[in-house]
Amino acid sequence: MRRILAAHAARYPHWGIDDLYKHLHQAALGSEHAVSDIARARDWLAQELGGLGPGPEEALIDPISPGGEVVRVHLRPFVRHRLESELLLEAFIRTARRFQGSADRIVEYAQIAADLARGGLLRFDADEVTDFVAGMNHVGFPAVHHSGASRAGYRRGYRVLRVMSSLWTSSQQPNNSLKPWETTRILD
Repeated sequence: MRRILAAHAARYPHWGIDDLYKHLHQAALGSEHAVSDIARARDWLAQELGGLGPGPEEALIDPISPGGEVVRVHLRPFVRHRLESELLLEAFIRTARRFQGSADRIVEYAQIAADLARGGLLRFDADEVTDFVAGMNHVGFPAVHHSGASRAGYRRGYRVLRVMSSLWTSSQQPNNSLKPWETTRILD
């Protein structure tokens, strides 16, 4: 997790403490909070895919938890590779329904983030990380939105999924220069 958080801090230097918490929350709990209605999830994805606009260069698959069990699938590369939105939606819904996350992991990941902050690798100080996560714990670790600065500066678009090792089917495999681990994962 240290490497993942340090890489995200370097890639998103203007992220706020709420963005860090969102990362920890998604890495620990997946996307369960984001799917209460399938039709709404489908509409949300279609709307987002249709209005992406310009944004940062991103990998298709961005591991956000140790071992790559939980990833962000970035929508701009997803569209660029002409992948099927219905497959992404199905994987997103399966993740929300099946992934058994743990609030204890948020605390564990927050301790790692605080250590990184102590070492100067995050733009926050360790107490800010610890206090913010303690406050979120006090109210049951709710999901949060990205900060306004992050939304404006990075225009993020992604879905959080659990992945499993397997091969893409030939119709799903993007024809590009992805790293081997990216083309040997299938969205679960």
